[in-house]
Amino acid sequence: QVQLVESGGGLVQAGGSLRLSCTASGRTFSSYAMGWFRQAPGKERELGAAISWSGSKTYYADSVKGRFTISRDNAKNTLYLQMNSLKPEDTAVYYCAARRRLYTESIRADDDNYWGQGTQVTVSS
Repeated sequence: QVQLVESGGGLVQAGGSLRLSCTASGRTFSSYAMGWFRQAPGKERELGAAISWSGSKTYYADSVKGRFTISRDNAKNTLYLQMNSLKPEDTAVYYCAARRRLYTESIRADDDNYWGQGTQVTVSS
């Protein structure tokens, strides 16, 4: 069993930056593909960024490419999302997820995942 706890959300003006963190319990963090998903009011949960279990591959949605950076520190059991040049349309609840199947390179919302409780990001115009 893995527990994920997100932090770092908040209110920021457009053009600003935030860094989200997701700390995982357990000893197999380094074996999981991880992702940051987000869900805006009235919209479906979508994948924003993902990183393979090895850290060698990353994926970014077109909407965040060039502005967000996903990274992981396996020694600290922590996943990060650096968000720069934030826009009002980035406003959402951001969720951290770990794919239960070990040693995979990707993660999707409909995979069998562990989920965090979410952290609110609000970008004002």
